[in-house]
Amino acid sequence: MFAFFQPARKLALTAAALATTAFLSACEPVSVGGGGPSIDTSAPVPVALLVPRGSAQSGDAVLAQSLENAARLAIADLGNVQIDLRVYDTAGDPNRAASVASQAVDEGAQIILGPVYAQAANAAGLAVLNREINVLSFSNNTSIAGGNVFVLGPTFQNTADRLVSYAAQQGKRNMVVVHSTDAAGQLGRDAITQALSGSRARLAGTVPYSLSQQGVIASVPQIKSAVESSAADSIFLTSTTAGALPLYSQLLPESGMRSPTPQFIGLTRWDIPVQTLELSGVQGGWFALPDPSKSQVFRQRYQAAYGSAPHPIGGLAYDGIAAVGALVSRGNSDALTGRSLTQNAGFQGVGGVFRLRPDGTNQRGLAVATIQNKQVVVIDPAPQSFSGAGF
Repeated sequence: MFAFFQPARKLALTAAALATTAFLSACEPVSVGGGGPSIDTSAPVPVALLVPRGSAQSGDAVLAQSLENAARLAIADLGNVQIDLRVYDTAGDPNRAASVASQAVDEGAQIILGPVYAQAANAAGLAVLNREINVLSFSNNTSIAGGNVFVLGPTFQNTADRLVSYAAQQGKRNMVVVHSTDAAGQLGRDAITQALSGSRARLAGTVPYSLSQQGVIASVPQIKSAVESSAADSIFLTSTTAGALPLYSQLLPESGMRSPTPQFIGLTRWDIPVQTLELSGVQGGWFALPDPSKSQVFRQRYQAAYGSAPHPIGGLAYDGIAAVGALVSRGNSDALTGRSLTQNAGFQGVGGVFRLRPDGTNQRGLAVATIQNKQVVVIDPAPQSFSGAGF
């Protein structure tokens, strides 16, 4: 349940936001590669789907079912392409993931979709690396990307690139980055810094904070000082709606900083859960999200088919099947090799266009949105192709 912060400023720091985006620490990634199997596109293509069913973590059973449902919805949309979907439960465990990945290949799988969590995805990739089978994981942790492992989850770098580019176009040239000191916050900071290095905007300063109520409170005077001393025109926050964002949305305006002076920019989704839209401090802030119209179509179709809303990352399984189906439909035996998977034109997914990169990361066409009168308003539409704006 989402809790609003009262004057007592209780900060509920949970793992919910990280679980939602499947971010976990992982082993070192394997080297970049481009191999893959030779397949018979005239026969049903065996595809393994690895889901976290059976774990002790709350919500994994629902997530697992949503991923499977979305995959089957995608298969129904493929027309003449035949997919033989085989579902394997990982229990969210790396050892189990490695075992079922090997089992899936033994049983004929030509590509693996999943697992969700980074350590499990890394383990699955390593287990089948020497068997020329690629893994399209549902993680967003780019530290596991490379070799035969791709990440389908939305990445910090992709989001940072989109928002920094848009901000620079709007004349926002001096950014203070506010980040938590945990692994996610540091990776977010690094993504923003890298995006700034290739743009017309510059890094005006960074302010770290510890993941505690006191840590957030103590950082506010530092943020104000960094903004004033550097004449910053924007504050880029890595905080999540399940973490420090609600408290910052209260404390920053109280200290005299309210978007758009300076402009608040968020690295994470500010529209999930919807209660976040009620916060006065997020009004006028900018964040990125998948193409809202296409995402809405997917949610409506999923609701009609299964009687409930999809999990926030359930659509990644649809994307994986959509990519496989698009490639197999061409009738080429190398359809599932790394070279084919990383075609420059990309694929159409539930949230718009996306493509897999040779380094195992992904790029997604994102819209830039703001919050006005407690409603999400798109201020720069998502590009429809990789030759469009925003890339």
